[in-house]
Amino acid sequence: MKRPAHAISAAIFGLLLTTLASGQHAARITFARGATSKVVSGTLNGYKDERRFVIRVRAAQTLNTEQVGNHSITIFITDPAGQDLDNSDMSCNNRREVTPTVAGDYHIVVVECQKADRWKGTFKFRVTVK
Repeated sequence: MKRPAHAISAAIFGLLLTTLASGQHAARITFARGATSKVVSGTLNGYKDERRFVIRVRAAQTLNTEQVGNHSITIFITDPAGQDLDNSDMSCNNRREVTPTVAGDYHIVVVECQKADRWKGTFKFRVTVK
């Protein structure tokens, strides 16, 4: 009777750790006064890793993201209502454009491109809002 209880406890503990690990805090992207773009960087440790960012925009703007570093990344954007703005094509999807925007926080998730060679390290992408 103790073995099933230990197995269940271990499974629950494993799920808890997975949930805590994936509950990564999103880094807020802000621009210097008068600037319309910024290069953002982060690190990834493999295909299962991701980095989260959030940026606040006003209504009727254009939000652009594009990879500028050497490592291939995929960029996902979610609008303030939680709608995934997925317009996937056959590439790594390392460029995105949202126009016109609605006012609020857009969430950006960066992952390693699974269509390119594996890598670990630092990535860079440019965010532009006009």
